[in-house]
Amino acid sequence: MKNKDVGIDLGTANILIYVKGEGIVLSEPSVVAMDKDTGKVLAIGKKAHEMLGRTPGSVIAVKPLKDGVIADFDKTEIMLDYFIKKIKGKTIFSKPRILICCPSNITQVEKNAIKEVAERTGAKKVYVEEEPKVAAIGAGLSIDMPTGNMVIDIGGGTTDIAVLSLNGIVYSESIKLAGNTFDTDIIKYIKNKYKLLIGEVTAEQVKIKIGTVSSKEKEKKMEVRGRDLLTGLPKTITVTSNEIKEAIKDSTEMIVRTAKLVLEKIEPELAADIIDKGIVLTGGGALLDGLDKLIEKEIKVPTKVAESPLTCVAEGTGIILDNLI
Repeated sequence: MKNKDVGIDLGTANILIYVKGEGIVLSEPSVVAMDKDTGKVLAIGKKAHEMLGRTPGSVIAVKPLKDGVIADFDKTEIMLDYFIKKIKGKTIFSKPRILICCPSNITQVEKNAIKEVAERTGAKKVYVEEEPKVAAIGAGLSIDMPTGNMVIDIGGGTTDIAVLSLNGIVYSESIKLAGNTFDTDIIKYIKNKYKLLIGEVTAEQVKIKIGTVSSKEKEKKMEVRGRDLLTGLPKTITVTSNEIKEAIKDSTEMIVRTAKLVLEKIEPELAADIIDKGIVLTGGGALLDGLDKLIEKEIKVPTKVAESPLTCVAEGTGIILDNLI
């Protein structure tokens, strides 16, 4: 058996695993389904995600990570161990070196928990890196130069906004507002406006299909099914992209405000570099229609979405692992 280095993007919404020499070998939702009475794990990943909001009373489907950090250590350990074993079945390796990512600005205790959960899977050595740095590397930014780069990494649980130079984070802000927040915003909006209760999975589908931050002349529409709060019966309504824009407006404005704050806190030379080079968006939230244009308009700095925003962190772990001796 040979040792292989493994990079892990342990996200609130999804977990991606990179194996050196093979690329990304796994991408699954960070969800665990278990029997409430016995504590027995019934499903992990995609199968567990399909159960969200659809389980009988005795079964619960939970997300063991919240806001980018471990909320339930035991379930995170079970989930990570399962995924490592799953990829070990496909690729033959014994004790790997693991590089695992965490949001910027988390506490040492939270960072240690992430490191410990990786160590328990049988790793030879565990390295912990901050997500925005890894995302920037995965997006192809040359952060080893003495010039400023800015990345906005919008994941499921957190948005990390960082300015990087000479292989380090010069300044960063991390807010507990990201893709999952957009889903919650949509649930609240539809509940308040239509008195219709929808689940997380439905809200996520609405966000992906018609979510936008820009007003459209030609609106996109989508049928949404849920439970009528007045009658208690199933009901179907039609929502538009402009309504979704309204639903997530406060959250997207918060991301813009935080990005402005970061630019205000850095040295003028770095700010000049960023005006020249622009801002790069990574993470699943970067795929929200028109977000790059909104940030560019509000901050007056060129903004673009990374080539493959969902896999930037995982790809970045691969590049860092290649450079580890």
